[in-house]
Amino acid sequence: MKQLVGIRSCLLLIVIPPSLLIMGSCLATAQQTQRARAEHARPEIAAMNDWTVGIAGGLLEGAPIRLAAEMARVADDGKDLHVLPVVTRGATENVNSLLYLRGIDAAIINSDALDEYKSQVPDIQRRITYVLNLFPSELHIFVRPEIQSLSDLVGKKVNFNTQGTAAAYSGPLIFSRLGIEVDKVFIPHQVAMEQMRRGELAAVVFITSKPVDAFIRGRWDAGFKFLPVPYESKFEDYYLPSWLDAADYPNLIRQGERVTTIAVPTVLVAFNWPLKSNRFQRVARFVDRLFSRIDKLQEPGFDPKWKSINLAATVPGLTRFPAAQTWLDRLPRSSQAAQ
Repeated sequence: MKQLVGIRSCLLLIVIPPSLLIMGSCLATAQQTQRARAEHARPEIAAMNDWTVGIAGGLLEGAPIRLAAEMARVADDGKDLHVLPVVTRGATENVNSLLYLRGIDAAIINSDALDEYKSQVPDIQRRITYVLNLFPSELHIFVRPEIQSLSDLVGKKVNFNTQGTAAAYSGPLIFSRLGIEVDKVFIPHQVAMEQMRRGELAAVVFITSKPVDAFIRGRWDAGFKFLPVPYESKFEDYYLPSWLDAADYPNLIRQGERVTTIAVPTVLVAFNWPLKSNRFQRVARFVDRLFSRIDKLQEPGFDPKWKSINLAATVPGLTRFPAAQTWLDRLPRSSQAAQ
């Protein structure tokens, strides 16, 4: 009899109604939520979150994330401003991060990445504003000796680097605008260039800031060259006119000659937050710190690109973040010209 009582007691202990389990779980969750809210209510934690700016940079090995990290170094101001550079899937996908990823207030993008969003987000150019035109990434179309013009590339294998890079996104888009249909290849450039030497590829397409080490240090047979790309009205929405010359590539371009090309602006952008919102205020504070300390970024130890950055430079197709425009408007005209 005692044994039966023991078994019955065990059964009572084990068989707990599901409603009680759910209630206990809900109570535990509610307690955790209350504790979390209490923690966030602490003034120092609230201030940290109110003045934190997340910048979507790009791939770990790319130039944009390095620039984002350097901006954080000079603009981060302790309790008054916390700047977090974020490694992402690439500058060409950072529009998506800015629109939809929590904690992202600004991003480094290639300007023509907006083209992909025109159908999905018709008002994209009103939802995103630019803070700073960081640097141009020049289009380099490097071809074998038998290729004399863009039309010669039709139907031939052309490498656009690996997926996620500027060349992999912008290159096919530019070729489409040019009306040049090629057999697209997406492999690392160092592999592709060896294949091009052997005649397995007709061309490689780089989209990056000149000069490119691979062309400076490489030894190329006579006839390997860059093809010219004229700047036409079809490029006015996102691109800028540019060129390559002997100062960039003395082994490939003769003194006094220029190869016309186009450039894709690499841009620091911000979401077009409502003027009185906290998100707007934190980006405005970041802009003020960054612009006021731009001279520090031009000192030794930082990327050389900062030395050529013009704070007043515009970006095709976008309007400037209001706080950035206000900062520039406070400068005398002579100072703006110098910037």
